[in-house]
Amino acid sequence: DVHLMESGGGLVQTGESLRLTCVPSGMSFSDWAIGWFRKAPGRKRELVACISRIDGSTHYTEFAKGRFTVSVDNAKDTVYLQMTSLEPEDTAIYSCAMDSAYNDSPCGSPTWWGQGTQVTVSS
Repeated sequence: DVHLMESGGGLVQTGESLRLTCVPSGMSFSDWAIGWFRKAPGRKRELVACISRIDGSTHYTEFAKGRFTVSVDNAKDTVYLQMTSLEPEDTAIYSCAMDSAYNDSPCGSPTWWGQGTQVTVSS
């Protein structure tokens, strides 16, 4: 079974940074894409960023552009989400999710999900 493990969440103050880590395991394929999603209380889950392991291509939702950076270490099969200039509105559970990079929209409706890591930004 595919398993994804997130880490790196925590409590920070406005303006600070965090780096989240997503480590997938159990895959029988290497051409995957991973998306970072977030779910805040009372709000719908939303895509933050998506990255393909094939070519490193990325996609960011508008609010993440300029502040968040998604990256992949192919040697470690690990995906990172570097978040800077954090704001209270970024408070949410952040989860990574995976699917084949060859799907039409691998981060649109991923098959496998991690449990998530809590990010709390205090004002």
